Amino acid sequence: MRRHTKDYLLVMIFSVFVVFSFIFDFEIGVGIFENFYSFFLTMIKFIPAVFLLIGLFDVWVEKELIEKHLGEDSGFMAYLWALILASTTVGGLYVAFPLAAAIYKKGASPRIIFTYLGAAAVCRIPMTLFEASYVGVKFTVLRWVISIPLIIFSSILLEKLISGEMEKLAAAE
Repeated sequence: MRRHTKDYLLVMIFSVFVVFSFIFDFEIGVGIFENFYSFFLTMIKFIPAVFLLIGLFDVWVEKELIEKHLGEDSGFMAYLWALILASTTVGGLYVAFPLAAAIYKKGASPRIIFTYLGAAAVCRIPMTLFEASYVGVKFTVLRWVISIPLIIFSSILLEKLISGEMEKLAAAE
């Protein structure tokens, strides 16, 4: 199979599935398409603004500032900065992943990137307020008290695992 065709195989299969779902009135397939279409419209409205803001971040924020506060020698305060940045991230992981790539490119250490991504998935302020109103403040505080140390611990562990693998790759070359 040619590489070009192989790259789009999943898109072609999905398209054929959707067409047959509409032809044969397959409700699950039609529902899948409707969910996909709704998600696609949301992404089309959302993602351009995200990339514009990340582009501005890339231009306006100096590398030295990121290295100082989020780099290898940043210390414990870097975790606090990562948690603050993650808690104010609007848009969930759609925004968090590109922003993580931008701050990594500017010199943030992997453990801080992992902390930011974990916290962006767990500790966003809008999500926390919503959660507290439905399941209670006690539960929300307990979840944060348990989640944040686990996020930090796992980010340190992931950095150690990755650095070990990177050393092995460098030695193999």
